[in-house]
Amino acid sequence: MTGPIELPIEDTIDLHSFQPGETASLITEYLFQVVAKAYKEVRIIHGKGAGVQRKIAHSILRQHPDVICFWDAPDRGSTLVRLKLLKTGRDASRNSKSPVRE
Repeated sequence: MTGPIELPIEDTIDLHSFQPGETASLITEYLFQVVAKAYKEVRIIHGKGAGVQRKIAHSILRQHPDVICFWDAPDRGSTLVRLKLLKTGRDASRNSKSPVRE
């Protein structure tokens, strides 16, 4: 068993090297990190294949309190995500429901 994998936090994450079973927790942690770094918009690259990674990503994004909206990029191989900018720390948005657009 291996320990946690550390990835640089950037405005794009590529899910190609991860198994679908890892996707939900990976995206959740990624969103936590990018919100903490005050990113306004990020891209999640999931690929065009069968759509498994895309469905998992969209399911997480639909429920995430720091996501304002998200949409498929024109290439359909990635999803763009608009995030809340928090003024008083990340817990400020935990009790609110964000509108989601697909």
